[in-house]
Amino acid sequence: MNTRGSMPRILCVNPWIHDFAAYDVWATPLGLLTLTALLREKGFRVSYIDCLSRFHPRATPKTCASKHGRGPYMKTRLPMPPGLLGSMRRYSRYGIPPEWFRKDLESAGKPDLVLVTSMMTYWAGGVRETIAHIRDLWPDVPIVLGGIYATLFTEHARTFSGADRVVEGPGEKVLFNLVEEFTGVHTPMDRDLSLPDHLPYPALDLQHAIAHAPVLTGRGCPNRCAYCASGYLSPGFVRRSPEKVVEEILFWKNRFGVRDFAFYDDALLTSADSHAKPIFQGLVDQKAGVRLHTPNALHARYIDDDLAVLMKQAGFHTLRLGVETADFTRRKDLDRKISEQDFIRAVTSLKRAGFTKQQIGAYLLVGLPGQTLAEAEHSIDQVLAAGISPVLTFYTPIPHTVLWDQALRHSPYPLAQDPVYTNNSLWPCREQGFSWNDMTALKHRALSG
Repeated sequence: MNTRGSMPRILCVNPWIHDFAAYDVWATPLGLLTLTALLREKGFRVSYIDCLSRFHPRATPKTCASKHGRGPYMKTRLPMPPGLLGSMRRYSRYGIPPEWFRKDLESAGKPDLVLVTSMMTYWAGGVRETIAHIRDLWPDVPIVLGGIYATLFTEHARTFSGADRVVEGPGEKVLFNLVEEFTGVHTPMDRDLSLPDHLPYPALDLQHAIAHAPVLTGRGCPNRCAYCASGYLSPGFVRRSPEKVVEEILFWKNRFGVRDFAFYDDALLTSADSHAKPIFQGLVDQKAGVRLHTPNALHARYIDDDLAVLMKQAGFHTLRLGVETADFTRRKDLDRKISEQDFIRAVTSLKRAGFTKQQIGAYLLVGLPGQTLAEAEHSIDQVLAAGISPVLTFYTPIPHTVLWDQALRHSPYPLAQDPVYTNNSLWPCREQGFSWNDMTALKHRALSG
């Protein structure tokens, strides 16, 4: 509890990644930086440390290299986790060296409370190491963990992470209750933080550089796809006003010179006439001159000639369609968001609007429970035949999804025991008949066009 007579000091930390491979593809801890902005807005003394920072003052020009907001993380070789000792791949810590983190912690000064976020469930090792370093320096400072891993593998996080408290779900719902509990400072709230229009812009300015700005125009998703946990992570479906979204994009561009923006939505194009189209038209009317990217998949069924042209005019540069499998007879077991006709129409419209094969990618899930090698090859061939780029995403089993129970039955790994086994690089649910050479062959097949 703060006893120093001034507003509490709160440190927010984005942890390391422990994995076989990692690359910064428009990755920003949007939730944590939004909480940071809320705290700053209410007068708390906040600081932010990003263990993944590619633009750290001690980083080399090579590490800081960025193409349209993307780039490589620094990495350090790590011992293989005990359960993965049979893997032939190298395991690494992605992010800044520990000694840099220690110096950054010391420079920030002892806080009254530390907030740590988490992303992929199988990056739990990076979360644990990050918290251990903080705990070593300040044994008596309370540490709260939130984010995706904390929400999906809550009990594991409580026993494994080393945090004093593990929070499930959106952090703004409990943020100021936690602050009051651990610091004694009560914060009156004058608005409903469950409404996205009431949240401040994320504190991107606390980063060493703003290579891109994430944009979230709404939370949740009306679909309930069998492989996705969006509905569990963000129950309901609420959206910002289009005008507020355009204002935010122009803010980051005009104030900080940001050119690249990544939409984080799970359902950006749903009800496009009242939501996405006004956003895109607003950017056109304002002559925004930005590059727009969609690392989260777009629903192809909403894309027609008019929308494709508007997207081109608005500045879309990287498009990813959520196809998952081109075996459309299997779709009912996965989702109902796209038909073969939807896919063909969307691709035709996008190409007619001037988007290139390199700009249009189709996400394909590989390694699904029960999926055959022939199905994966067929999906790749269908996407190549359409004249766009297959983007392979190897399946990650996720708790609280429809496919989780199937994944438990199909996997040779104890998935429920430790999230490290859900790592998609392990191909954790591959069927008999698949080999590691098949994974390489599928990657080469996807690049063959």
